[in-house]
Amino acid sequence: MIDQTYETLTQLGQPGEAPETPEAATLDCVPNPHADTPYLIRFAVPEFTSVCPVTSQPDFAHLVIDYVPDQLIVESKSLKLYMASFRNHPGFHEQCTLDVAQKIISAAAPIWLRIGGYWYPRGGIPLDIFYQTGTPPEGVWLPDQGVQPYRGRG
Repeated sequence: MIDQTYETLTQLGQPGEAPETPEAATLDCVPNPHADTPYLIRFAVPEFTSVCPVTSQPDFAHLVIDYVPDQLIVESKSLKLYMASFRNHPGFHEQCTLDVAQKIISAAAPIWLRIGGYWYPRGGIPLDIFYQTGTPPEGVWLPDQGVQPYRGRG
């Protein structure tokens, strides 16, 4: 029997297809089982893809999303499908990175969030985008995001 708390989930336990667009995607959230304890959740998305809105060429990034949940946590399957919705989505690196952050903030209302968008080079220039909602909560361990700066070959 499914717990009453999870009846509103739209994707977990269902066949999963990526939404047509990021705007059409839903991020499902579930109650935080440790809402009284500040802790960090990390999602790493090493194969994020979108499309350049000018050239229609694919863009690739490694996204690292860290957040301190409040009452809700993001259900990971819905996040995976949301990320896949960017594959044919035209958007500049800055837009895509911040759109991901804003979608999580809107869905889960975390206490704190940071995102690092480590984009692979296009035109010979790698571009990294960073955003956070404010000062991290005191006492929460914030590990380095672990993505090395782009070095090219060798």
